Amino acid sequence: MATPTPAPVARPGIGRAALVATLIALALLVGAYWTTARGMVDIWARSDTFAHGFVVPLISLWLVWRHRANLAGVNARPTLWMLALVAVAGFGWLLGELAEVNALRQFAFVVLMILAVPAIAGLDVARRLAFPLAFLLFAVPFGEFLLPQLMDWTATFTILALKASGVPVYREGLQFVIPTGSWSVVEACSGVRYLIASLMVGTLFAYLTYQSLSRRLAFVAVSFLVPVFANWVRAYMIVMLGHLSGNKIAVGVDHLIYGWVFFGVVMLLMFWIGAKWREEEVIPKRPVPQDTASAAASTGASAGLFGVAAIAFLAVAVAPLPATRLIESGVARSPPQLAPVGTVEGWRPSSTPMTSWRPRYSQAPAERFESWSKDGLQVGTYVAFYRDQVAARKLITSENVLVASNDKRWLQTSRRRATARRPQVAASRPDRRSLPIALPSACGCGSGTGSMAAGPTVRFAPRL
Repeated sequence: MATPTPAPVARPGIGRAALVATLIALALLVGAYWTTARGMVDIWARSDTFAHGFVVPLISLWLVWRHRANLAGVNARPTLWMLALVAVAGFGWLLGELAEVNALRQFAFVVLMILAVPAIAGLDVARRLAFPLAFLLFAVPFGEFLLPQLMDWTATFTILALKASGVPVYREGLQFVIPTGSWSVVEACSGVRYLIASLMVGTLFAYLTYQSLSRRLAFVAVSFLVPVFANWVRAYMIVMLGHLSGNKIAVGVDHLIYGWVFFGVVMLLMFWIGAKWREEEVIPKRPVPQDTASAAASTGASAGLFGVAAIAFLAVAVAPLPATRLIESGVARSPPQLAPVGTVEGWRPSSTPMTSWRPRYSQAPAERFESWSKDGLQVGTYVAFYRDQVAARKLITSENVLVASNDKRWLQTSRRRATARRPQVAASRPDRRSLPIALPSACGCGSGTGSMAAGPTVRFAPRL
């Protein structure tokens, strides 16, 4: 007696057409923005601070694979109104490209990759993959702007802790002297590496360990605060070890070893304590099997519509590329010229520079340093003008600073914000060794009666 063959059973899901269209669009997007993608990889390779970028895409892919069961019952359908957000992200990339701002350009590129999923596969798919997609943002090399503040906090805490321990301290900016020697807080002492690594791993741990949003956000906040405080304690301990040992330990390679060991112990304790409040993951129920016809209907859109959505997404996403070339083709290429200011309200140009100090701004297409004198006072102005910016010559970069931490002649001793009726630069009497500087936040000076300038007031002094 013949046994009837059961009809094939299928489950609704994202669908091969949606998956293929999304993957092809992502591959073409990376190819179109290859320069931006390669720039990110180059930073991962040369900077220990951002070396974690190599594993971020792999972790995101693993998280997507982990959620494959959640995609079984999803209704994949393109969301064409998402193209408006794609256009906004593309405009952000265009601004970053024209201003040579790596962070803006790279964030916009990653956001374009994320938006490909809801635009082509649909919002239902994107909702279920929200965290794996958002986790890709950790691939962007970002956070070096925190260096000055973290360094200042580290120096302040270390000095306060030393004083509380009975050790006399003399501070001069980020350098301080104790009876057994002098110490300085440099970029490697800021703790930004610990902070970025802890924030990335802590966010992943919170997502995998907790289910409630409140616990996840609380642990992410802890993963931000703990490494900052731990770095302060690490710096204090290293100075005390050097002080108590007569500078025999914690002053060479072991300086870094002790720091990483201490950071590793702190992180292990943080995750061990956080695991005590673990919440069990709720496993979604598998959908009831359907026959082939109903399954095909539940996949949402047709294969052709996914293809159209992918083409529309790419058309909007890559539009900034020809726009960049069009804008740059109309830019003047003649070298910029900065005219001298001349006499201003009794201040006469002086041929004698008031100081040898210059801001550490490199490769400016045009720059000018001028000095004036009046009634025994001297004023100096420095103007750097950036135009036709490229990677090797741009204004917004962490390498452009008022004074470098490794400067052999000058030292930044204080910093605060101030507002002035007019921008003031480098005003001092000839017998003063300390040079108060008031600069607008963009490190440029304007002219005109009644103009306001708000920015950092920085005090410099020659190294002793």
